[in-house]
Amino acid sequence: MRDFLPICKQDMEQRGWQQCDFVYIIADAYVDHPSFGPAIISRVLEAAGYRVGIIAQPDWKDPASITILGEPRLAYLVSGGNMDPMVNHYTVSKKRRQSDAFTPGGMIGKRPDYATVVYCNLIRRVKKDAVIIIGGIEASLRRLAHYDYWSEKFKRSILLDSQADLLLYGMGERSVVEVADALDGGLNIKDITYIDGTVYRSTAADVPVPSITLPSYRQMCENKRLYAESFYTQYCNTDPFSAKVLIEPYGEKEFVIQNPPQKPLTQQEMDRVYALPYQRTYHPSYEAAGGVPAISEVRFSLISCRGCFGGCSFCALTFHQGRIIQTRSHESILQEAKLMTYEPDFKGYIHDVGGPTANFRQPACKKQLTKGACTHKQCLFPKPCNQLIADHSDYVALLRKLRQLPGVKKVFIRSGIRFDYLLADADDTFFRELVRFHVSGQLKVAPEHIADPVLEKMGKPPQAVYEKFLQKYRQLNEHYGLKQYVVPYLMSSHPGSTLKEAVALAEYLRDLGYMPEQVQDFYPTPSTLSTVMYYTGLDPRTMKKVYVPTNPHEKAMQRALIQYRNPKNYDLVQEALVKAGRTDLIGFDKHCLIRPRKLAKEIQESRKAAAKKGGKKSGGMQKKQSEQGKTTRKNRNLPQKGKSPSVPKAGGAKKRK
Repeated sequence: MRDFLPICKQDMEQRGWQQCDFVYIIADAYVDHPSFGPAIISRVLEAAGYRVGIIAQPDWKDPASITILGEPRLAYLVSGGNMDPMVNHYTVSKKRRQSDAFTPGGMIGKRPDYATVVYCNLIRRVKKDAVIIIGGIEASLRRLAHYDYWSEKFKRSILLDSQADLLLYGMGERSVVEVADALDGGLNIKDITYIDGTVYRSTAADVPVPSITLPSYRQMCENKRLYAESFYTQYCNTDPFSAKVLIEPYGEKEFVIQNPPQKPLTQQEMDRVYALPYQRTYHPSYEAAGGVPAISEVRFSLISCRGCFGGCSFCALTFHQGRIIQTRSHESILQEAKLMTYEPDFKGYIHDVGGPTANFRQPACKKQLTKGACTHKQCLFPKPCNQLIADHSDYVALLRKLRQLPGVKKVFIRSGIRFDYLLADADDTFFRELVRFHVSGQLKVAPEHIADPVLEKMGKPPQAVYEKFLQKYRQLNEHYGLKQYVVPYLMSSHPGSTLKEAVALAEYLRDLGYMPEQVQDFYPTPSTLSTVMYYTGLDPRTMKKVYVPTNPHEKAMQRALIQYRNPKNYDLVQEALVKAGRTDLIGFDKHCLIRPRKLAKEIQESRKAAAKKGGKKSGGMQKKQSEQGKTTRKNRNLPQKGKSPSVPKAGGAKKRK
């Protein structure tokens, strides 16, 4: 296919190519859509005049699979895919997933674990002297020494284990073209040490710009505290305006050196990236397998922004996209939306308009575009900064324009809404229009927990802020005569969560009358503050000790408490309540979470005996027990099928200490 980039020699011949400038090896199927990182990088290189061929999901057991396009003129590019391969493969309990949304037909097993390392080593077997450049989410978040949850080891930089020559971290549009131009100009890959957004290997630690030498890999292996300190230094050097070069020693003559991040793209640059000739779908060769499932989530969605200043501890966005918001113009987004309406499967519904956080459409404050984000201060945590500009007017204007497009029936917002930022805006126009026009019956938000000690470790606002949001949301729904619900994302077993906090969360759900169908255990992924807490037991921000639930059984108890109504969880819930000293929640009162199993058996036997005697002697007791049962059943009522729980009335969810 001429419109897609070449995936075989025949495609190259149709384009009149004898050789590719870059051969791009990716762990996903080939999807040419701007929501997929490899699609953006390949199209950006194409726009810069380079010939790029794609080898998607090669057979890592067969060296010949990476030779189908021949040897590239400049370099091999390698990416682990749109999602970290290990997260793609395994649940938080390290069980193998049953499907892969980024593979044709959802088939599992088409990519290796630690895909970037495996592919690079395969290239080295075939061509020892090949130039290899790695990038994507897997490489970006493993660019320096890191804790690996799946192997439970402290690992070296992926640059060393992969044997690659250069690592591009972050989004990479600028840096990949700069590297390509340098190679095309005849510069040796070992001499490309000056480009922002890159990491390289060196035999010396001499750099001509301000730098910070981190603890050595060996020191961090021996002392977890040193790793926590090193990580926080990295965390404070993620801003492109203030970051220094970071040097990580691996021996007397082996160093991994990280340059500062690339500068944020301007709006014009963002527009150009998203105006490239994407085919907006998967390669047609996948049709026979049923296509690539991941496209369904993004096909009719619009990316309006990039970056996030939310600063959640468990999120790696600070390390990958950065804290400075970058946006596309209204014209760029509207043009993409118009193209969408001509697609035969478009039914009039735009599924999302957003990004990492949907309602971020501008930098947090005026100084960020010239001086960068604050090094040791967050924009929203522990409370909104007094320099924060909370303004949704641009987002409101964009959504209004999209709603008016011919062929568009409804515009939904499904990206995360940062509710504390929403409340910080004195003008509630966006909140009103969100409720009236952009909720598909359920608004998904992420309080993550309700216990303030846990929220503090998460970098999330206090529970009182979430309650204020719920109250306002309920009032607006009542005002507009709508019956819409809030679906809260909740997380169990995050650092800082003891059984006490887990029980408090269960009580909150009891008062809400809601049991989540799914529960997310905290997943320790590379390059997050929370993962460092998990591994070291220290909060890198303060170096204070943090309680960390690492025992699988305790984690199972915390997870079960969130779904305490599920009969399968009874034993775990009972054990958790006993260990937490909360046996007052085992009984028949309406505040109880579960019934005492032994007493329940005795009641059942009593009822059988009463039935045999005609109920004369036990009638009074049976009636009383029946009333207690009704109270419990009433408290356990779940929302109607297909609906989420309504927002509690003001004061309905009692505050617990």
